[in-house]
Amino acid sequence: MTRLVGKCALITGAARGIGRAFAETYLREGAQVVIADIDLERARKTATEIGARAVQMDVSDVASIEAGVAEAVGQLGQIDILINNAAIFTAAPIVEISEADYARCFDINVKGTLFTMQAVAKHMVERGEGGKIINMASQAGRRGEPLVGVYCATKAAVISLTQSAGLNLIKHGINVNAIAPGVVDGEHWDGVDAFFAKYENKKPGQKKREVGEAVPFGRMGVAEDLTGMAVFLATREADYIVSQCFNVDGGQWMS
Repeated sequence: MTRLVGKCALITGAARGIGRAFAETYLREGAQVVIADIDLERARKTATEIGARAVQMDVSDVASIEAGVAEAVGQLGQIDILINNAAIFTAAPIVEISEADYARCFDINVKGTLFTMQAVAKHMVERGEGGKIINMASQAGRRGEPLVGVYCATKAAVISLTQSAGLNLIKHGINVNAIAPGVVDGEHWDGVDAFFAKYENKKPGQKKREVGEAVPFGRMGVAEDLTGMAVFLATREADYIVSQCFNVDGGQWMS
């Protein structure tokens, strides 16, 4: 398959997990890919393994974002596609949320999305050839959850930023859309499961099993379940799609 031949993509948080799956799929579709990650050593290792390139980027730091985007442009010559994938998860009852935890989650999930989008959009506007920006939202951004107030709020903000940025940037031929996954299996779930084991007095692995069983499709998602939408939104087939957030969640949320 060669739906992205001639395209250059920057994917944040792509040294592992969902981001890595996006990178591998884009490479198979013919794109050139730069992996941006705070862990440069791991990013370089992943890039070597899959045939991508790597830059260091701390999305909570605007200077680091701008330097990483500039380096990616230097490596590829252009950026046609951005996937804002870097994010962290946190959970706590409302009465136990700490200011530090709140700040870190918003810095990475919201500030990181906004200012990476801004830096890449500036480049795209200057080039004058449009582009595609895909932000990673979540079903958690569609509703509140008892123990996930901060994370839910960050992902709701990502959906809102996607809507506003899409309306603002489409005049430059830049399509901004989002993907809202449901529960997706992967190494990050060890940490998620630990939160619920702590606050809901569950045994290790119990929450993961329960959420998987609750998905109408019959199982938790995997990273590869998201790649089709990520490719579609990066192609010309999606040129008329603006400011939308697509649920890819096995039927967990309908909107």
